Amino acid sequence: MSNPSQNDALGKLILRLTVGFLILFHGTFKILNPDSLNFIKTKLAAIDLPTVLAYGVYVGEVIAPLMIILGFFSRIGALLVLGNMIFALILVHRAEFLTLTNTGGWALELQGFYLFSSLAILFLGSGKMAIRPD
Repeated sequence: MSNPSQNDALGKLILRLTVGFLILFHGTFKILNPDSLNFIKTKLAAIDLPTVLAYGVYVGEVIAPLMIILGFFSRIGALLVLGNMIFALILVHRAEFLTLTNTGGWALELQGFYLFSSLAILFLGSGKMAIRPD
């Protein structure tokens, strides 16, 4: 007898939709405000990396979330988001790793959520409710 509150496929779908849509908002902002890439280019140049890498944000914040949402090569999409978050942490948030907010939370809660949730999707896969289940 199955327990209706235990549904791995639904849980994976909820995780995929949550991570995918929340990251996609960031990508949509960057599409609508292309000058926001200048900030990323400046950060890349500061550590002697090619500024063309800034366009990778479209992969990590638009293409990858769509892959995750649709369940189309969702593990690869999760890997792309994971890489995007590692770049974001290194380029922008290094000084905040050991910082707390005024209310006691970790200053990088949002970034940590994206990082570890994409890692979970990488290990779990899309589940059955996907265009291409894995």
